[in-house]
Parts: sequence; C-alpha cells; structure tokens
Amino acid sequence: MAKEPKLAVIPLGGLGEIGKNMTAVRFGENIVLIDCGLMFPEEEMLGIDIVIPDITYLLEHKEQVLGILLTHGHEDHIGALPYVLRQINVPVYGSKLALGLVQGKLKEHNLLDQVKLHTVKPRDTIHIGPFRIEFIRVSHSIPDAMAIAIHTPVGTLLHTGDFKIDQTPVDGEVIDLPRFAALGEKGVLVMMSDSTNVERPGYTMSERVVGNTFDETFRHAQERIIIATFASNVHRLQQAISVAHKYDRHVAVVGRSMVNVMQVASELGYIHIPEGTLIELDEAARLPKNKVVLITTGSQGEPMSALTRIAMNDHRQVDIMPGDTVIISATPIPGNEKLVARIIDQLFKLGAKVIYEAVSGIHVSGHPSQEELKLMLNLVRPKFFIPVHGEYRMLKKHAELARELGIPGENIFVGENGQVFEFSRRYGRMAGRVTSGKILVDGLGVGDVGNIVLRDRKQLSQDGILIVVVTMDKQNNKVLAGPDIVSRGFVYVRESEILMEEAKNKVKLALDKCCTRGISEWAAIKSQVRDDLGKFLYERTRRRPMILPIIMEV
Repeated sequence: MAKEPKLAVIPLGGLGEIGKNMTAVRFGENIVLIDCGLMFPEEEMLGIDIVIPDITYLLEHKEQVLGILLTHGHEDHIGALPYVLRQINVPVYGSKLALGLVQGKLKEHNLLDQVKLHTVKPRDTIHIGPFRIEFIRVSHSIPDAMAIAIHTPVGTLLHTGDFKIDQTPVDGEVIDLPRFAALGEKGVLVMMSDSTNVERPGYTMSERVVGNTFDETFRHAQERIIIATFASNVHRLQQAISVAHKYDRHVAVVGRSMVNVMQVASELGYIHIPEGTLIELDEAARLPKNKVVLITTGSQGEPMSALTRIAMNDHRQVDIMPGDTVIISATPIPGNEKLVARIIDQLFKLGAKVIYEAVSGIHVSGHPSQEELKLMLNLVRPKFFIPVHGEYRMLKKHAELARELGIPGENIFVGENGQVFEFSRRYGRMAGRVTSGKILVDGLGVGDVGNIVLRDRKQLSQDGILIVVVTMDKQNNKVLAGPDIVSRGFVYVRESEILMEEAKNKVKLALDKCCTRGISEWAAIKSQVRDDLGKFLYERTRRRPMILPIIMEV
C-alpha cells in the first residue's frame, strides 16, 4: 500500500514570541516559506541590533526551498530577508508595497540585482511546485496585507497573516470575508491565525477613529504639531497629511525610516500628498509655528530615534517649544513602556502638550480582538487549528477560544518554534522537532555573538573589568616588573588607592605561590591570579569584576 502523502507545517519563528515570523510549509520534497521577519532585541541582549530566526533546517534542505511568500511589509515579516536570501536565493512573492520596502533593504545589502521579486495582488493565484497559492485581502496597519491559502494534494492550509476586520478602512479596501467564507465552505484542513490581541474582548476599532482624533487635535492646536507613529503605518500617515491639508498646515518628515517609507508609499501610489503640502525640514523652521506639522519616528522611545533626540534637546534641526502639541500615535510594545513614559515626561517638562494612547483614541491596533478571531474561526471552520503570532499565554488563550467554538481539543495544536506539525486528510499530529532559535545580529556580525559573549557583556556592564599586567622572566619565572592593575567600570581608582595596593599584593602572593610550587605554565599562573584576586575583591567589595591577567615574557 502506498504511503499516504503528508503536509508538514514547521514554524521557525513567531510562536511563543511576537516577531521574527517565519513558517516552512513542506509537502513531499518541496518547501515554501511564509514570511521572513526579524525581532528587536530584549533588554538583556546588550549591544545586539536585531534578532533573526535560525535557518539551519532550511540550509539542510536548501534544494527543496522553492520560494518565500510575504503576507505584508512589516519588519517582523520581511526584516530577515537580506540575511536569508544571501544563503538561500529563491524568488520572493509579495504585494507592491511589501516588495517596495524589501527593495530598499536589498539595496542596502547589495543584493537587489541577484533576487527575483514577483508582485502579487489579492485574489491572485500562483503555482509553485505542488502548491497552488492564493492571496486574500485583509485589513491591517499597513496597506495590502494578505492572508495566504496554500492548496496541496491533501488539503488547504490557510495562514491569516496579521489581520483585523475593519469595516471602514482608510483606503476603502475591505477585508475579503466572502473569500474566507467560500474557503470554509469548501473545507480548510489547517488554519493558522494571529493571536496578538486575543486577550482583548470585543472588536478592534477602525483606523478611521484615529483620523477623527487627529481632526479634533488639529482644530484646537495653537502652535506646531508633532506626530510620532510607526513609519510603516501608511494609513496613519495618510490621515495625518489629509488633516494637515484641511487645516492649511505644511508637513515635514523627520527620521530616516519615515522618510524612506513616505518615499516608497507615495511613489507606488499608496499615499496621496496634496501639492505643496510636503516641505523640507529647513523650510518648516522658517514658517509660522501654527502652519507646521512634523511627522517623526520614535513612538517607542527608541534611544536613537528622532522623537527621543528631540525630547532630549539633542536633534540638530528640531527643538521643543512651549505650546507645541506632541501626538504619540502608538502603543508601547511590551518592554518599551518605561522608555515611552520617560519621553512623555521629558516633553511635558519642555512645555509641550502631549497626547498619548493611555488618555485618548490616538492609536488603534492592527490586530483582531476576540470577536474578530471568533468570526474568522466560524467563517473558515478549519479541521485543525494552530494559533500563531503571540506569546505562549496568547496561543493558549486562542486555543481556548477555538475550543469554545466547537473545534475539538485534539485538533488544536499549541506548539513552539521548531515543532513539526504533520497533517494528512484524516489526522494531524506533532511529529518531532527541527533546529530553531535566535541568531543575533550585531553590526556586520551575524551569529558571531552567542550566549557566552552576552554573558561577558553582562558581567562587564554590572561589575566592570580589571586588567593585571606582569612582566616575567621566561627562564626562572621571576617577576621583572609589575604587577600593574588597570580598572574600568569597577572602582574609581583615585579614590580606592588602598584597595588597589592590597590587590597588587594579592597578585604578588599568587605569583610567589606559583613560583614555590614550580608552576611554569602561563595558563595555570593566570588561573591562580584570577582565583586569588577574585576571591579577595569579592570579600572586600561584594563585586565580581572580569579579571584579565596579561603576562609579558622576556
């Protein structure tokens, strides 16, 4: 009897976390990838710029990877492309806007000429290997977001991507609910759905709510208006520009990513800017304050962003003046609350009026709340269900929601990155694991900073470093010069001369001990110095600085 063919779904990122979304879909010897995103570093990842998924599994099956499908153009779905395409060069399929943003990234990495990019539209169908792939329009906080249905010989896999059910979207492009219903009617084998807002009851408000709040704020503002939001939220940028034009104000854009997105979106026709509305930053400085709107990055309080630099009086061209109205049109991502609160405090100190999410309808989410998730599950009625795109508690909550709607518990799979979910027409199961994890990118280094380097950075940041320099005679192990001690980040040497003298004596004693025992191996001598000095410093200061003994031989 022939072996029954199986469909495998392998999330390599985006489960148990928000960010670095990447899912491999395998049928036979063929693999397509859904999304290829990055994640921003957690607080303890000192000095790390971004985090990307571990693609060991894909490199092991390099010949089988046929293409990458993008749901939309957010960083957590496209940000890892330059790193992955350098190793696995396959065609990329996405909307006009998503690919416009990808082009900018590939250009920076000198990869643009080597990669094939294919533009797709909602309701387009493409064929890759044994897969028939269909793109379906959804609403989100960036235009042209799409769900992806992958039709395979054993059944259909539907990945909702990031979505919300917005009945009055800014661009008038409503989510294609009829298509989801039709797929549900025909039968969907597996559905993967966005869990980000599963803890919120009710519905997510329409993006238009923000436009109304903008209107009201602009009407009352006496002086300059500064709006901080996500660069990728093109609908939000459009609403800000439209309201500015209505109240006869000019708009200047601050921040590299904001300028970049504005350029791509207006070139591709996603943003309509009335003539004469957009001006350069220098020009804005010369206009009356009540004729100016600045749109800036930094809604998350990122240390190097435009808004942070403006709030800290550190920006070359923009200073906060008493009377300015600052609108922070975003919710702090978990972990960023303190940064954002600090910026808000600082702006108030400088005399600005600050409007932020906690006190107004100045931001709405791009993700579905409970009622929308229920509607999607009821429309599609999948046989098997995998909640994705959320921290573990969110995936559990989404699974609970599905159970309440009548999907049997044994058909719902809550997993982790690297888990292989295997499906045939009749059954679904968890079938082992593949390598998955985080690859840390620091500057130009990809993956060269691991746990040990991070641990060292943490120790350096907490207790500092002591460098012990000794010159020794190679022949008879006699100390010719030193020991000298250089300290950074441990104690202020000038005020701790006694401690430093005692530390030098400890090093001398350790070297004498080695000499009398006849230890001549440099490694053993260094280890002895490190142990004795470390113990002494801990007893005296309760700190554990990193100790680096350097022996120079003559």
